[in-house]
Amino acid sequence: MNSNSQQQSSKKHSQAIATGASAMGLQLTEAQLGQLTAYLTLLNKWNKAYNLTAVRDIQQMIPRHLLDSLSVVPHIVGNHILDVGTGPGLPGIPLAICFPDKQLTLLDSNGKKTRFLVQAKTALQLDNIQVVQKRVEQFQVDKPFDIIISRAFSALKDMVKWTQHLLAPEGYLFAMKGVHPVEEIQQAEALSAKLVKSIPLNVANCEGERHLVILQNNNANIAS
Repeated sequence: MNSNSQQQSSKKHSQAIATGASAMGLQLTEAQLGQLTAYLTLLNKWNKAYNLTAVRDIQQMIPRHLLDSLSVVPHIVGNHILDVGTGPGLPGIPLAICFPDKQLTLLDSNGKKTRFLVQAKTALQLDNIQVVQKRVEQFQVDKPFDIIISRAFSALKDMVKWTQHLLAPEGYLFAMKGVHPVEEIQQAEALSAKLVKSIPLNVANCEGERHLVILQNNNANIAS
């Protein structure tokens, strides 16, 4: 692809991201749009060699990865956030772009994915992210997290069990799911978690239900 074709392709992708975000009620700055487009281009390039995601079509990456990640932006609270099982940085990198004042830790045990994350951090100049290659149960921190979010984690009960040592007493677990997972929530509540709310997510150009399930420790005091 020559330089002119690359520019046209990048502009088309940028417009698709902006249009989708706007349809979801999000207004991105030019700088944020540029970073998201650059991230998309980098992800597509690395994906051809390293199979970072099963989505092969860059056009499909926009709704299924970027817009899906951006759908939680209105609900993010706190300043110290862990994206567990981040894979190629979803939703962590889009969130870091949208919240430059928040600190995000991107955790994954897969070496090729964390190598991509380090490259993306450098290329996009994202000084507010830390990349960690570790299994979640082996990861230890001095300062627990306000939010632990995951887009591709397994069952909620496993998320609760494996991340409880990393969550602040008043912190929240944010699990991005498809349909409202009734049975998973019941299993998680049988451990040490309680459901705060389950929020239907609006993801532009995506079919199927999406929900953000928010959990908190049973012993935490929630302001109603």
